[in-house]
Amino acid sequence: MERPEEKARARIDEALRAAGWAVQNRDETNVRVARGVAVREFPLRRGHGFADYLLYVDSRAAGVVEAKKEGETLTGVEIQAEKYSAGLPDQIPAVVRPLPFLYQSTGVETRFTNRLDPDPRSRQVFHFHRPETLARWLAADPLPGDESERPSTFRGRVLQRQPLEGYDLWPAQRRAVENLEVSLGEDRPRALIQMATGSGKTFTAVTAAYRLIRHADASRVLFLVDRGNLGRQALKEFQQYTVPEDGRKFTELYNVQHLTSNRVDPVARVVITTIQRLYSMLQGRELDPALEEGSQYDTASGLVREPVPVAYNPAIPVEFFNVVFVDECHRSIYSLWRQVLEYFDAHLVGLTATPSKQTFGFFRKNLVMEYGHEEAVADGVNVDFEVYKIRTKITEQGSKVESGPLEVVGKRDRETRAVRWDKVDEEINYGSQDLDRDVVAVDQIHTVIRTYRQKLFTEIFPGRRDVPKTLIYAKDDSHADDIVQAVREEFGRGNSFCEKITYKTGTARVVTKKAGEGGKEVEEVKYKSTGIKAEDLLSSFRNSYNPRVAVTVDMIATGTDIKPLEAVMFMRAVKSRNFFEQMKGRGVRVIGKNDFQAVTPDAKAKTHFVIVDCVGVCEQELSDTKPLERKRTVPFEALLQAVAFGSTDADVLSSLAGRLSRIERKLSPEALASLKEAAVGRSLREITAGLVAALDPDRHVERARAVAGLAEGVTPDEAQVAAAAEEMRQEAVEPLASNVALREVLLDARRRAEQTLDAVSQDEVLEAGYSDEARERARALTGSFERYIEEHKDEITALQVLFARPYAKRLRFEDVRALAEAIKAPPRSWTPEALWRAYETLDRDRVRGAGASRLLTDVVSLVRYATHQDDVLEPFAERVNERFADWLARQEAGGRLFTNEQRQWLELIRDHIAGSLKIEADDFEYTPFAQRGGMGRVYQIFGDELNSLLDELNETLAA
Repeated sequence: MERPEEKARARIDEALRAAGWAVQNRDETNVRVARGVAVREFPLRRGHGFADYLLYVDSRAAGVVEAKKEGETLTGVEIQAEKYSAGLPDQIPAVVRPLPFLYQSTGVETRFTNRLDPDPRSRQVFHFHRPETLARWLAADPLPGDESERPSTFRGRVLQRQPLEGYDLWPAQRRAVENLEVSLGEDRPRALIQMATGSGKTFTAVTAAYRLIRHADASRVLFLVDRGNLGRQALKEFQQYTVPEDGRKFTELYNVQHLTSNRVDPVARVVITTIQRLYSMLQGRELDPALEEGSQYDTASGLVREPVPVAYNPAIPVEFFNVVFVDECHRSIYSLWRQVLEYFDAHLVGLTATPSKQTFGFFRKNLVMEYGHEEAVADGVNVDFEVYKIRTKITEQGSKVESGPLEVVGKRDRETRAVRWDKVDEEINYGSQDLDRDVVAVDQIHTVIRTYRQKLFTEIFPGRRDVPKTLIYAKDDSHADDIVQAVREEFGRGNSFCEKITYKTGTARVVTKKAGEGGKEVEEVKYKSTGIKAEDLLSSFRNSYNPRVAVTVDMIATGTDIKPLEAVMFMRAVKSRNFFEQMKGRGVRVIGKNDFQAVTPDAKAKTHFVIVDCVGVCEQELSDTKPLERKRTVPFEALLQAVAFGSTDADVLSSLAGRLSRIERKLSPEALASLKEAAVGRSLREITAGLVAALDPDRHVERARAVAGLAEGVTPDEAQVAAAAEEMRQEAVEPLASNVALREVLLDARRRAEQTLDAVSQDEVLEAGYSDEARERARALTGSFERYIEEHKDEITALQVLFARPYAKRLRFEDVRALAEAIKAPPRSWTPEALWRAYETLDRDRVRGAGASRLLTDVVSLVRYATHQDDVLEPFAERVNERFADWLARQEAGGRLFTNEQRQWLELIRDHIAGSLKIEADDFEYTPFAQRGGMGRVYQIFGDELNSLLDELNETLAA
């Protein structure tokens, strides 16, 4: 019987060979036979024993491998490996003494110490490195211009940090890059960057990648995403990035490859890919590109509960990347697919706005940057939000359709959307959970959209004319279609006003007839491109006037940048807190005034966005991670994708068997024949039966007994039964896991199930208004502001002046600016925009100028309203305009008339006072006065009365 030590040696031999090493016994050694040679049981100097493996690189000794049996801890044998590295006989040629590369391995677990690193520390590695890699580390060629010896390893070069000067970074981005480089310099294997949505995480990562390549000579950097759309977006970020040294683009200096096949360009310094493709590459399989477009977090991730198996692939060695940036790393897919990440001997850098407990655990609580939404709002990097609720009776309670000879309901095919009408023989009762899945209540959708339209310009965005860019989240593709039609109808607008943007955008279903078994005609379903790309629609939504409204399921849920967005409407429930925060985060992006008005002409500036909650998503308990959906709540497509990605979980197979059984009962003989043909002769019933059998514990025992050759009545052990069970589950899912065509036919068959169309029930609005939470937030904010004013009225100059009766001195712009900076400073982080919206939420009838671009002088209006000096809160500029109109009327009534040119200058003076509280003679030398002739011209127009006129206007308008 093979001993545990021998099993470990056999596994180590196999692993070394896979990494390109020639494994030899010491009595038949030929160190020139390959670039890397591993010699077993090599004798060392007296007192040092034998090295289990001595590693030769280019005919010189370079390292050792200390072998241990499986299960033995390895950190305790590091000293032994170091002893071997120092015990090489003098006559043996070596790259350096002691030897630099030390491995300890059981064949299952391997640890590695690189003594070339500045502070050598052992680390766990998935596999042995290739000989060429060790040779490259040994070369240590200094780069041109280096005056001192350059460290030979990436970990050493990271320590030689360069100043972060000349980079166009926000303060938060600068801190993130600096902190990450400190973490890398300390050789921390994992680092987490938490930055609010819209604060430039990808730009930060590109900056870090550029510096790692330029200053630390990183051989290759991986940027990992979980959706094709996010990969394309990351590629654009790299392409647009300007390096600080000479203004060239990143891609002019370094090759950046976005993988669309399984071949990595050998000269690529940055590789962008999805985790789906990377997994397939490690498995040596081609990937169906369609599997990259949907996030596995949104589909199969909750069903793949065990880490997917990963084996060593010599074409992609573990040292292939120096650093791996993991975009949107909060997604549960990354903890479930952790072996894909841990495969590489590289530093992992996570990027997210919404980390979960699992995220912190995976990155070992090494949070190098924390920059939340509130801080981003205070810094002007994000805009804040309000919550507006629309509650309807059917949304919350469902409805019923009475039976009767005259009552009919529509039955709609989910896929073709063809409708047939049927009598209601029995009363149909449905709850809110059935809406838009099994039953479509036509008036419920219209009532929600109609209410949004009616409240849009009176309560949500008062005073506006153009419909703000609105994103609506639907439950599924069919629901999205219904919403699009309702929006176009309720707003009375055409197709371009509202568009559906989902993963299915741009594909059309084509059904053809062909001969099946026995000459019977069967349908074949294929999908073809319509020439419309979801990316193009996204671009229009982002950059053009139309569409004003976009309806999606989850394509625009995370990572997609749509800066002009002002309303995010939820018509679907969300159970994951992280997913909700990501969906909500689509609205936080800031946008320049000119860019914003190019898309939404009547908007002055984007000051906030509104969550329109139509399903109570802001009021329900949300979990930290996406819960595992079970039984009928799991989408059928998610079950199929789970087995496609290797899941043999019993719950998945059980749910899948039940779903297939129900589908079979609903299908016509022609459809079943089509499925059998796609399954290469196996019927749907046979596949279902195989899944059920693979879950039978008694059959597991029978299989284990047969495989082990045990006699009847002899019970196999737990390990044998578990192995047999896994083998049976693998066999059962094989027809589905390996057959893309069959999965497509099954999905098509499932989509053909019918929905009931309730065109009878009439919905009613229960509530439409800002949420209690929004009012509480507003009340807390205004209360804190008013307390702050009261507590500091004797300390801050602007408050002293505003509280004085009569004014002790004229209020100066510098004093107002100091007040604004004081209230914006942490921990308050208040802005005039946020305070204005808070008062508007509480006292809508007494607040004017909603949505206006706030001037700094509006702080004066806020203070006067908060201290009850004014009954109405209105922009300071409006008050100045009113006073100017009164002053002008009094002048004309008294016989003091002004020419047209004088009036134009007076209006410019009025506007300057509105923004600066005061005008002085020196101000005429600047815009907009300078363009009209400046001080010389204004003096010509008003003559000697200019100075007295300015004093009069300053006193009257800014009082």
